[in-house]
Amino acid sequence: MNKLPRPFYDRDTVVVAQELLGKWLVHDVAGVPHIGKIVEVEAYLGAHDLAAHSAKGLTERTKTMFGPPGHAYVYLIYGVHHCMNVVTEREGHAAAVLLRAVAPVKNLAGRTQGPGLLCRAMNIDRRLNGHDLLSGNFFIAEPEAAEIFSIVKRPRIGVDYAKHWAKRRLRFYIKGDQFVSRF
Repeated sequence: MNKLPRPFYDRDTVVVAQELLGKWLVHDVAGVPHIGKIVEVEAYLGAHDLAAHSAKGLTERTKTMFGPPGHAYVYLIYGVHHCMNVVTEREGHAAAVLLRAVAPVKNLAGRTQGPGLLCRAMNIDRRLNGHDLLSGNFFIAEPEAAEIFSIVKRPRIGVDYAKHWAKRRLRFYIKGDQFVSRF
């Protein structure tokens, strides 16, 4: 299993988002690898994107988004669910890709459709905020065998407040995959 290199993340966020589809998210928990195939993502394009957390500027919560590419931005939403993003593009740009759903590959129990359920199944919480995705225990990798699939583009979910940004087709998922969230 080959980890994605830093230059993979240091590119246009929409390109990274689409190319994350089909990759494996790996979290080693006490020697047990939890692996999910990424099947659904959303792109957040930086501080000018009104749906992005970074639109409110650099804060204690968003500082990871403003950091270097290839790090995990993990936060708590509604005081209940953790969500994981992958920081993209150059440091200071504050763009990221939200991981919305994975298909179980190995050692995953429970539902994985939706960012909160994905994090729960993969034991991802705020302790992993800022974690370098080139590490040995939490990373994204090329799958063992490449597959061919079609990508669907839709508006992001739950960002109606973001004016014209709400209608942008920045949600991407693998067409026909049973683990894509239902919206």
